[in-house]
Amino acid sequence: MHTCDPPKEALEEWLTEYPSVEGRYGHLLLEQATENSQELIDALRPYFESAHLDARAYFHDAIGIELHPDATGPGYNAQYPSCLPKKAIRGIFGELMAGLVTESYKFVGEHEWRIPVFLFRYHADIEPYLFQLARDPERDREIFGRFGDDFLGIVIREDGSLARVILGEAKWRTTLTQSAVETLLHGEWVQDDQGNRVRSGKGIWYEINRTQDETYGLRQLQKILREYDCEEYSGVVTSIGRLLIVGGDEPSVPRTDLILLVGNDPARREKETPAIDWENMPAEYTAGNDLQVVEIYLNDGAALIDELYGSLWLEESPDAD
Repeated sequence: MHTCDPPKEALEEWLTEYPSVEGRYGHLLLEQATENSQELIDALRPYFESAHLDARAYFHDAIGIELHPDATGPGYNAQYPSCLPKKAIRGIFGELMAGLVTESYKFVGEHEWRIPVFLFRYHADIEPYLFQLARDPERDREIFGRFGDDFLGIVIREDGSLARVILGEAKWRTTLTQSAVETLLHGEWVQDDQGNRVRSGKGIWYEINRTQDETYGLRQLQKILREYDCEEYSGVVTSIGRLLIVGGDEPSVPRTDLILLVGNDPARREKETPAIDWENMPAEYTAGNDLQVVEIYLNDGAALIDELYGSLWLEESPDAD
């Protein structure tokens, strides 16, 4: 289970925030204010380890290695998540940041969001990748991305039942230029039937607008909560079960949609200037729920990710200083 509180003091020093809420639309611009440091890595590490612990235990058991193998023991090269290809780690970083900011900042509606567990174990290609890698260190390869919702959080009523859901689309780009944002939102450039260069329309707006209220991510969350048999979330498990009965009459719970974009700050972007309109809900969004957009601009973000993920559980190695 995910039990670590977010390092809000470290985030306040690291990122300058520019929040706004207009009706059912919230926008949060976050800009890096201080340089990357060992202090920042140390502050973020417990949260990142907590977020990945469920998937780490699940994958290590599935591939047949100890949860914390010896530094020179069999399978040490296949430890999740630090052994993953860099491209995969950057994608996971974006998804994790969706949870971190949701638990750390005020969003539209000012709900008290909770993340019982991150859904990283449902990354289908990781298990066979790690299984092979633990037995043959030369079998490293790229892996395809995780299917389903990038991020899911919940609000719980006083009686323990499910009150609200937040679903997130989270994307990392090495440089978060305006062009990169447009591609993420509207899809790649393609040629139409007349040979004109147009957007494919298969970007974030397309995906989020067609997401069902009874998202499969809720079933995945329910499965994990059942496995842990956690009394704290028994009401949530029951609520999800009733909600997902096909043809049932249980009303859908309200939903907030989250779009999080994170990457390095492009040189030409003016400070305090977002890529997405912060005053008006974008016309391309048609799902009709509360919408929260988060833009995060970092300095040398790739190096931060590499150092942070390279440090996870490192102190538990017998060879660590």
